[in-house]
Amino acid sequence: MLSPQKTKFRKQHRGRMKGVSHRRGNHICFGRFALQALEPAWITSGQIEAGRRAITRYARRGGKIWVRIFPDKPITMRPAETRMGSGKGSPEYWVSVIRPYRILYEMGGVSETVARAATEIAAYKMPIRTRFVTASPV
Repeated sequence: MLSPQKTKFRKQHRGRMKGVSHRRGNHICFGRFALQALEPAWITSGQIEAGRRAITRYARRGGKIWVRIFPDKPITMRPAETRMGSGKGSPEYWVSVIRPYRILYEMGGVSETVARAATEIAAYKMPIRTRFVTASPV
């Protein structure tokens, strides 16, 4: 699963999922077809990998897939049945902060029917509503 090799700080604040992805990451850059998020959420590294595997398996390793998100936020958890206090828990897993209209996956080198079906399977793995988008011809 994906995780950063090295970070400046081990723990982060939770932050807010306010606003939309209106400047970066909301356009198709590499492929012809993409899966786009419609809701804000944290997507874990396991969910990203599950979606990537689903697309790869359906496309039978044909074409090319680009994963446009990376889990760079550590989520900490306290041990079960721990009393209050004694600081913040240790990092347990990594998430990617997703805002609406962010492109999650891109595909190229396959037909639209294959891409649509593959991204539909990957969309089931995501904890948010998504949509299939096509690159506009230039």
